[in-house]
Amino acid sequence: MNRLLNRFGSLGAMALPAGILALIVLMIVPVPAFVLDLSFVLNIALSLAILMAAMNAEKPLDFSSFPSVLLFATLLRLALNVASTRVVLVHGHEGEAAAGVVIESFGRFLIGGNFAVGIFVFLILVIINLVVVTKGAGRVSEVSARFTLDALPGKQMAIDADLAAGLLTADEARARRREVSTEADFYGSMDGSSKFVKGDAIAALLILAVNIVAGFCLGMISHGLSAGEAAQTYITLAIGDALVAQVPALLLSIAAAVIVTRVADSRDLAGQIGGQFADPRTWLPVGVVLTAIGLIPAMPQTVFLPAAVLAFAIWRGLRRRSVLPLPIADTPQPSDPPRILLEDVSDHTLVTIELGYGLVQLVDERRGAPLVSRVTGVRKQLSQSFGFIVPQFRVRDALDMPPHDYRIVLGGVTLGSATLRADRILAIDAGEARSDHDLRGEETRDPSFGCPALWIDPAARDHATAEGFLTVDAGTVIATHLNQLLAERAHDLLGPDEVRMLLEGIRQHAAGLVETIHPQPLSLAAITRLLRALLEDGIAIAHPLPILASLSRAVQQTVDHDRLVELLRADLGALIVGRVCPPFERLPVVTLDAGLESAILQGMVDPVTGQPVIEPDLARMIGERIAAICEERREKRGPDAIPPALVVQPRARRALAALLRLRAPSCLVLSIAELPPTQPIEVIDVVGAAPPERPVPGLSHQPQPESMAA
Repeated sequence: MNRLLNRFGSLGAMALPAGILALIVLMIVPVPAFVLDLSFVLNIALSLAILMAAMNAEKPLDFSSFPSVLLFATLLRLALNVASTRVVLVHGHEGEAAAGVVIESFGRFLIGGNFAVGIFVFLILVIINLVVVTKGAGRVSEVSARFTLDALPGKQMAIDADLAAGLLTADEARARRREVSTEADFYGSMDGSSKFVKGDAIAALLILAVNIVAGFCLGMISHGLSAGEAAQTYITLAIGDALVAQVPALLLSIAAAVIVTRVADSRDLAGQIGGQFADPRTWLPVGVVLTAIGLIPAMPQTVFLPAAVLAFAIWRGLRRRSVLPLPIADTPQPSDPPRILLEDVSDHTLVTIELGYGLVQLVDERRGAPLVSRVTGVRKQLSQSFGFIVPQFRVRDALDMPPHDYRIVLGGVTLGSATLRADRILAIDAGEARSDHDLRGEETRDPSFGCPALWIDPAARDHATAEGFLTVDAGTVIATHLNQLLAERAHDLLGPDEVRMLLEGIRQHAAGLVETIHPQPLSLAAITRLLRALLEDGIAIAHPLPILASLSRAVQQTVDHDRLVELLRADLGALIVGRVCPPFERLPVVTLDAGLESAILQGMVDPVTGQPVIEPDLARMIGERIAAICEERREKRGPDAIPPALVVQPRARRALAALLRLRAPSCLVLSIAELPPTQPIEVIDVVGAAPPERPVPGLSHQPQPESMAA
């Protein structure tokens, strides 16, 4: 069986070169009239097959080989024209049957034996093909190619944004990029291949003129025919030959127009058109107008009134079908209606997305439930980033909210909310939009990052992308906002169930490592508390083996939570610093003045945690100073500069980390024990130190020793 399939595969690979060779043979080598008849029938069948394939495609890219197919079909028709011209001119004096049965039939049946009528019919077909169908399809191809190429950078940015937000996996993003690139190549090819059809129509006119003039002259000079006999014979054959070629040309032109005017839809062309004409409101005015025209005395009532009756019948049938109730699925009734279950009054999910009733369509399965798939992508992305499986999210409607609002709730606390337009597209100005754009829409702001944006009509999406806007739908807006809110709250999403699942997964590969820490000396609750503390400090647990190895060593010294956290951080110092600074780059370091640090350590202490409490004025001064240092460095070095790190004594780290988490979140707070010995540093400032004195004229300035060494 495999040998047979391989044989058919090899034959299929040879079919295209063999077909091209056959085209060349048709153009050069004389062929019998019988072979010419078979080739004409094959040409008509091939044109019909191409037209049907174009009509059955759900979107243009489903027939992405159409430009190449159009090229080969045009070459086949031109090769047949050359072969038939040779037969007509060489054997035309023998009679109309000498050029083949197909040409003779077209010459006699379609033009009724009158070659003048045939010329006019042929010219009408050429005008329809060249002026109407081909010219319109060429214009659509040109505009589509221009808009597709202009929108290409914006579409690539949208794919990158979806990938960064977790809405797409790497494979899905790669497939989307390939589809976007293929779409651009397709419309570019269609813009050029439409010229094939136009050139073919012009070539048909020239070939017809050559056949008529050359046949008329050859008939009279070489074969001794009279002018009337030569005109009757050769012009009839020339017209039959031209009509045989023009019918497939018209079919291919229609196929090209169908392809370039298609809009992506889940149905074929017949289903798409039929579904859009299935509205009963379309047919009632048609019946009324036809009835009014039929009642005019001068009009033929026997034609208009039956047509009006048919329009009313279609309207009635469609109206009756539209008001039929949808089938209701059988739902089991509770055996005890007054009984209240815990599920009726309790929400067992940690993260809930609440929608106003105007946004419920985003989770409607009949519309593909776009929000559900995007939320699932966010959950998958967060799980990969955090290192544990994030609990499932819940999407529900909230009748107490405005219809177009949504809110994201974590553990009963609202994290964020915004207003959407479910039937529109959000065009976001991320800094790439043109200042002189002419895009119109409802002004708003992106709820995730606060960028200025516009709610626009979906039809203007390509226009907005070409103007430099980032375009996303309503479901993507919610998913991006959800990802942005939860990305900094990994510790709130980690619970004992997630930790148990994490330990069970590690136990399959490192059972001995897990046994050194759990269930003794640390319980599940203690490990959960430790991992939550690491996540709160920004240390992801996506690579849990080195973290558990450090924890295994630390529990041999103590089981105190605060002490374990400090030991873990000291052991994971290279991992912590590596998140912001490459190992061979100099880490910019900010330190506290020795007197200022002593004042913090010897000051007030929280009686519950035992941590130092920084006085409000002192906290404000430290926060403002370090925030200014970070901002100054960002302005000088650019947004990609390595952020500075504050290095302090171990006892002061937690208090200062909590302080700077709000005032300077980009600043990493480290204790001296956490700084890797091999990490090169650069002390850029000392907070709280007295300003340097101005040098006195005449005195040499002595260099000061460096305040810290790595």
